[in-house]
Amino acid sequence: MECLCLFWALEKLNYFLEGCVFEVITDCTAVKSLLNMKIPNIHMLRWQIAIQEYKGNMTIVHKDGKVHKNAYGVSRWPLPNDIFNPSYLPEEASPQLPLEGISVTD
Repeated sequence: MECLCLFWALEKLNYFLEGCVFEVITDCTAVKSLLNMKIPNIHMLRWQIAIQEYKGNMTIVHKDGKVHKNAYGVSRWPLPNDIFNPSYLPEEASPQLPLEGISVTD
């Protein structure tokens, strides 16, 4: 997903980035290894070709998520189990087996 974000950003900011030296700081190791993949799938190959245009001017730096102070915090924030959570599962709807109704016989 972050590889797609980098591809999108480079495509949209091409006018401003052309001829500039810049650095991409990410906590995703896939972004850093994108340019070094030997056999990428079709989407990664497309992104790899587009990103190679900036290879001389762009450096990709991996920074661990714990020390990456300005990481996008909304995606890391845990969601409560309430009706506003897209994966909400009410307590009464959670599947449970009635243990007293199961008998084990030979």
